[in-house]
Amino acid sequence: MKIISYNVNGIRAAINKGFKEWLAEANPDILCLQELKAMPDQVENFYEEMGYYMYWENAEKKGYSGVAILSKTKPNHVEHGCGNETYDNEGRVIRADFNDFSVMSVYMPSGTSGDIRQDFKYQWLDFFQDYVDDLRKQIPNLIISGDYNIAHKEIDIHNPVSNKNSSGFLPEERAWLTKYVDSGFIDTFRVFNQEPHQYSWWSYRANARANNKGWRIDYHMATSPLKDRLKNAYIMPEAKHSDHCPIVLEID
Repeated sequence: MKIISYNVNGIRAAINKGFKEWLAEANPDILCLQELKAMPDQVENFYEEMGYYMYWENAEKKGYSGVAILSKTKPNHVEHGCGNETYDNEGRVIRADFNDFSVMSVYMPSGTSGDIRQDFKYQWLDFFQDYVDDLRKQIPNLIISGDYNIAHKEIDIHNPVSNKNSSGFLPEERAWLTKYVDSGFIDTFRVFNQEPHQYSWWSYRANARANNKGWRIDYHMATSPLKDRLKNAYIMPEAKHSDHCPIVLEID
């Protein structure tokens, strides 16, 4: 089974850049999307003809945030949101439950716009850790895919020294991600890839993508019981419909 996660930074803009053709070729069994920036009725129904069920969690604010899951198998249950109105109003979480595992698409807050949103991000991180700790008691086989907006280690960012005070690579954020992994999650990409210079996001400024000056901030995090079912994980930097690129996880 192939699971892809992709922050499309605007689904309508991505479609105009060839997203539908890419999806037909990539052909994932499950696709987690983030930052749709649209309501469902603003997007053409391209997915049904490709054999997908699509489940959408949009933000109240138009043109902002939003997550979705597309699946070729109809889930047993879809959970919209995380039960916290503050975060659910921003369209940050959706989960699909299948027979023996669940997949969540998550778009974690960015703190790049200033102190208020950075504090909001820290509050979210505390909440989310508690939320998934409880969730795993019910769903031990859980994959949480999406844009975490944190580069974990120095290998995950092109210039760790100059970015040490940048939101997304702050010591407190990186410590949270270490704690999160240590609580029982696997950074699936690093199971199969130990090489540097592999990123999932690049700034639009200063020709960053052409020079591969990026950050790895998108993850498929799998709970420990899924360890023996992991078959491969990789990044698709050649897909250019967004400032992010798709990330892939293959499982049994």
